[in-house]
Amino acid sequence: MNAKEFMRALDHIIDEKNISKQVVIEAMEQALLTAYKKNFDSKTNAKVVINPDTGDIKVFSYYVVVPELDFGSESEDEEGNIVKIPPEINLDAQITLDDARDIVEDIEIGETIEKEVTPKDFGRVAAGTAKQVLTQKIREAERNSIMEEFQDKMGEMMVGMLAMEDNRNYYVDLGRTRGILPKSEMIPGETVVMGSSIKVYITKVEETTKGPFILCSRKHYGFVKRLFETTIPELVDGTIELYAVVREAGIRSKVAVFSTNEKVDPIGACIGERGSRIGSILKDLNGEKVDLVLYNEDASEFISNALSPAKGVIVNILDPMKKEALAIVSEDQLSLAIGKKGSNIKLASRLTKYKIEVKTLQQVTDEGNQAE
Repeated sequence: MNAKEFMRALDHIIDEKNISKQVVIEAMEQALLTAYKKNFDSKTNAKVVINPDTGDIKVFSYYVVVPELDFGSESEDEEGNIVKIPPEINLDAQITLDDARDIVEDIEIGETIEKEVTPKDFGRVAAGTAKQVLTQKIREAERNSIMEEFQDKMGEMMVGMLAMEDNRNYYVDLGRTRGILPKSEMIPGETVVMGSSIKVYITKVEETTKGPFILCSRKHYGFVKRLFETTIPELVDGTIELYAVVREAGIRSKVAVFSTNEKVDPIGACIGERGSRIGSILKDLNGEKVDLVLYNEDASEFISNALSPAKGVIVNILDPMKKEALAIVSEDQLSLAIGKKGSNIKLASRLTKYKIEVKTLQQVTDEGNQAE
């Protein structure tokens, strides 16, 4: 492996793996040092230096200048056994002042001297030996580089491509790595096609020995939140703020918003002209219903809004400390307020953080008469 061949190979690795040139060079130096010690019966005082510009590879032995070689000393331990005390400086790395001045005339005790010891056929022998170590270092560097790219992605939405599937998971190509999208984290009822693009919400990013473990979801409430943030410009510039999102995937989501500008209608902004904005979001949710709820600091107003699509809801706060409320609706609005299998009232309770009981006006009247 001559210098030109090495630099071509190095540049290829850097471009292909998108990792630092310095990282690759340091890995190569370590690999070549291992090869040198193995193949040339080297002492421990050796180092390999690669010129990052030319690719020239040189091996040096380094020595500390001492008055005379220190072979260590002997002492007795508490039991009277002779114990060898090693020299303060590695014996392999020592050179006497007289020998050092044969190489460098003005060198002094305590200074370090280097001597090139590159074998003539080092490139040929070292290349094969270093390959395995270099490959390992490059893989480590690549894993670290990918981890750095994705470590801040948790809680974000990404667009990937459905690459493959097994019985339990889909695998999403996210560029330099793949994310795992469990089938249990898909929106109920949706179907997908391999090779198609897909939006996913990142719920976990963990570093492993095989690279980053990235867990994805389309069922998480954060998926709805990110869809709104990427679709509604007013949420990005702060004109509208998103108070909270609750979700029962595949059935219904409730999104509470409010405006920081009294001239801007937050619900209208989220719907968009002719429903264009909310229509785009619903398409990504596979037809899941979305209730846009106007947040209000007044708990009774907020609860009334949260029980949408039910209309004409009257709310009494029974206990603000325990967060208990009674919602009164007309007979024809009762089923809407409760929702299929209680889904609407459950989501409204989660959104407002109130325990809500729904009754009709007739039920309240009857209970009042009974109490009398």
